[in-house]
Amino acid sequence: MAPKKDKGGDEETLTRIAILSEDKCKPKKCRQECKKSCPVVKIGKLCIEVNPGSKIAWISEELCIGCGICVKKCPFEAIMIINLPKNLDRDTTHRYGPNTFKLHRLPVPRPGQVLGLVGTNGIGKSTALKVLAGKLKPNLGRFDSPPDWQEILTHFRGSELQNYFMRVLEDNLKPVMKPQYVDHIPKAVRGNVLTTLTARDERKNLQTLLVDLELEQVTDRNVENLSGGELQRFAIAAVAIQEANVYMIDEPSSYLDVRQRLKAGKVIRELLKQDTFVIVVEHDLAVLDYLSDFICCLYGKPGAYGVVTLPFGVREGINIFLAGFVPTENLRFREESLTFKVVEVMAEEEVKKFARYSYPQMTKTQGNFTLSVDGGDFTDSEIIVMLGENGTGKTTFIRMLAGALEPDEGANELPKFQVSYKPQKISPKFEGSVRALLHKKIRESYLHAQFQSDVMKPLNIEALMDQDVQNLSGGELQRVAITMCLGQPADIYLIDEPSAYLDSEQRIIASKVIKKFIMHAKKTAFVVEHDFIMATYLADRVIVYEGEPSKRAQATVPQSLTSGMNRFLTNLDITFRRDPTNYRPRINKYASTKDREQKEAGTYYYIGDD
Repeated sequence: MAPKKDKGGDEETLTRIAILSEDKCKPKKCRQECKKSCPVVKIGKLCIEVNPGSKIAWISEELCIGCGICVKKCPFEAIMIINLPKNLDRDTTHRYGPNTFKLHRLPVPRPGQVLGLVGTNGIGKSTALKVLAGKLKPNLGRFDSPPDWQEILTHFRGSELQNYFMRVLEDNLKPVMKPQYVDHIPKAVRGNVLTTLTARDERKNLQTLLVDLELEQVTDRNVENLSGGELQRFAIAAVAIQEANVYMIDEPSSYLDVRQRLKAGKVIRELLKQDTFVIVVEHDLAVLDYLSDFICCLYGKPGAYGVVTLPFGVREGINIFLAGFVPTENLRFREESLTFKVVEVMAEEEVKKFARYSYPQMTKTQGNFTLSVDGGDFTDSEIIVMLGENGTGKTTFIRMLAGALEPDEGANELPKFQVSYKPQKISPKFEGSVRALLHKKIRESYLHAQFQSDVMKPLNIEALMDQDVQNLSGGELQRVAITMCLGQPADIYLIDEPSAYLDSEQRIIASKVIKKFIMHAKKTAFVVEHDFIMATYLADRVIVYEGEPSKRAQATVPQSLTSGMNRFLTNLDITFRRDPTNYRPRINKYASTKDREQKEAGTYYYIGDD
């Protein structure tokens, strides 16, 4: 969707961009419908050039009249024609080639402060980081005749970026980047964890970091044997021990629980010095809020173009992203705003009246770890969120309910539920398209109009239908896995970390899909979630996991959102408040006035206004 000026904004001349998806455009398999149907080609002008021998079609943006006929006629849905405000042309930072992604403007980092970037996947965050790291020379949109550095510096004259690029040019900036996908690290780095980190320890702070990031127990292991959470903490440590001027941290919270996320945030903030730049891309908005000093939002059309806003204060920047409206540009980039108004659920006495099902007290020992579960009950149309650190047995409990793991005690009293389970780690084994997978596994739901409108449409599954399951990205796999889980007929839906790999916007959409489906289907869901905003939005009640990770843990009975959150946050020594505009939970800075006041009052989870 192209951005539009709100009513009252000035009408602007539009510029047109044509985007062709390299993956989808297949001239050898079509009849060149785009070229044959184009009215400009019909009057003899070369607006679309394509022949069966071409790898990909080409569309002239100067000649295109924006009729959109080629978009409708393309059998592979490979074409996007988008109208943009003319003034954005002057702000083009980079374009990869003809009919490809285009980035407008750049985030402006400031020394001694953390710049947070927020925006959907495919909107240009990684491109912006590459440009700021000096790995990609910005071509100002002129991919056919790239400008020299003198022209690039003139383009950014008068802004803070001019001095920044001067330093890049003089090799006076050393950038270090933590990659987005930590799963790929073992392919590039092998060997012992301690040896690898010691070799990079330029700041001589390795021992402190091993304690802060809880890596002491893995120092004798090899990098290729680390779990997702351990790899994430290893990657953050590998960046934090290096001496650099620019630290770029891409998605530091994946695989980490709430406490680990805040510890990682503390480590990242300690990188700040008077002359260092720290840039963080993060989809967990509570962590982004906690980490950043100011925010740049990115909006646009994923895979087509991205626009970077001016820097805003943290609260204002995140609220602008959620509202989908940039007041400084009088521009709306999303039809509806995203809010987190939590309806106060029934009192516990009322819940008991409706209790339809129950599970017994259970214990399970696996190796050195023992989990004790207090017996509890649940009702139809209810979502119970499980809160706890990694290694406290949340997945073990889910697997016992699902019948995949037999408890040591309570096995005879455990009712037989029909269960649909979305695991934490998704390993696609199916060979074929998403359409074939859905048709084989959840045919009835997939063909049902209600399921399509409530689940598949908001999760944008239609766009993935003809793609091979094996070729899907992490976020695409996650959306398919949620669809598959909800499409299975069941009494209980067990959903383990639905936010993994999803961007901020997709997380909110996925939360709404799960909530709406569970309400309408009159079923029950147990959800494990570390994204605090998503957890509080989903939860009707919560189960808190307490104890020593990987050794011994206790799961409480399901309790109300407020009392459960208070108990969980008390264990973590963190306080939350709610934003008065959109009700999203915000972490209080440690030892701030708000933090001290809430701790004294015992309200670690405060649901009033700021």
